[in-house]
Amino acid sequence: MSFVICLAALGFLMFVAYRGYSVILFAPIAAMGAVLLTDPSAVPPIFTGLFMERMVIFVKLYFPVFLLGAIFGKVIELSGFSKSIVTAVIGVVGRERAMLSIVAVCCLLTYGGVSLFVVVFAVYPFAAEMFRQGNIPKRLIPGTIALGAFTATMDSFPGTPQIQNIIPTTFFKTTTWAAPWLGTIGGLFILTVGLIYLDWRRRAAAKAGEGYGTGHINEPEPISKEALPNPFLALTPLLLVLVVNFVFTSLIPKYYGTTSEVALVAGAKPIVQQVSSVLAIWAVEGALVVGILFVVAFGWKAVTAKFAAGSQQAIAGSLLASLNTASEYGFGAVIAALPGFLVIRDALTAIPNPLVNIAVSVTVLAGITGSASGGMSIALAAMADQFIAMANAAHIPLEVLHRVASMASGGMDTLPHNGAVITLLNVTGLTHRQSYKDIFAITVIKTTSVFVVIALYYLTGLV
Repeated sequence: MSFVICLAALGFLMFVAYRGYSVILFAPIAAMGAVLLTDPSAVPPIFTGLFMERMVIFVKLYFPVFLLGAIFGKVIELSGFSKSIVTAVIGVVGRERAMLSIVAVCCLLTYGGVSLFVVVFAVYPFAAEMFRQGNIPKRLIPGTIALGAFTATMDSFPGTPQIQNIIPTTFFKTTTWAAPWLGTIGGLFILTVGLIYLDWRRRAAAKAGEGYGTGHINEPEPISKEALPNPFLALTPLLLVLVVNFVFTSLIPKYYGTTSEVALVAGAKPIVQQVSSVLAIWAVEGALVVGILFVVAFGWKAVTAKFAAGSQQAIAGSLLASLNTASEYGFGAVIAALPGFLVIRDALTAIPNPLVNIAVSVTVLAGITGSASGGMSIALAAMADQFIAMANAAHIPLEVLHRVASMASGGMDTLPHNGAVITLLNVTGLTHRQSYKDIFAITVIKTTSVFVVIALYYLTGLV
């Protein structure tokens, strides 16, 4: 019965998320419902002492990253830098290579720290125009954007400042640059196979005589021809975020050591912080601040003209995204405390290989919750100690564990109820029926890449 309660709670949360209801509201309802069925008297203490405590811990650690990432993406957009980057990349790659151009732009923006959601809005007008000119079916746009924005630069390539690459650092005491060879090879595998698949879909449509199509909704306005910032200037803040992240990752431990003790008033009790547990977070936050200041300095007029309204939108979006994931984090902690979870844990323990174990656990929970960060948070909050013990016993570096967990979170997360998928389809004016087939194909490729990386590690020992 206890096992059924766990499955019911997970199934209920997946159902309400699929139907579009807020996880912030229904994650605690699902969690407390499971506790109620297990031990009614435990509901108040579990809610306050476990659910809310874990939720607050997540917000404490990661909300600044969500906020700074949202602000960075917004100033990139307001300054005209994003439009300049898109135009420049298309000019280099060529309009006749519409799919490759859009994938390259999405990768560049997300690897530079721009939020996935911001990338969708920024790139769609250019994708629509290029697909229209190339007579490529519009229904292929979501799959193309998903390949560029939701895959390699989200969780595979080392150093990416996306939250899916940051969450494992607090559990495994790693950095965002963990397992650089495995991450790079895995990311290149996704992009290569994904582009081959999309080109096959384009050629099949052309052979069938299918063009861009007519009667579409949410068609963007024609691309304006206003003067844009120099593309090299526009690219600089993206490169700055990557470089400064790398530099801070090296300098912070040298400056603070392993533990920081600070007392602002003589004789007061010092504030103690274990630097190793927040190193990656501090490095990314510092890098995003530098990137924001650079964009504001060099795009002052354009940014300040709309910064008040733009920053409010960015802050609202970061609050929603962080609280969604924090609620799922709290939900995972409660589920892990239930007797029925022992059955799930023991079933996963039956998978003897630690890398396959963490890959399956994370990607299944990401699929259930419809969130890469949410699914990974639930899995790591519940089973991180178990994963670490298994990895240590098998002499597997925690860097490899980090990279596999991060990539697995971006595996089956993009099921139909995923928020990014719903946003992407809404922005492009398409439906699941029209375009989800290609998004799902990219999802399968992403999931496959995790096991390719695991096999590569065992065959070569590369990290």
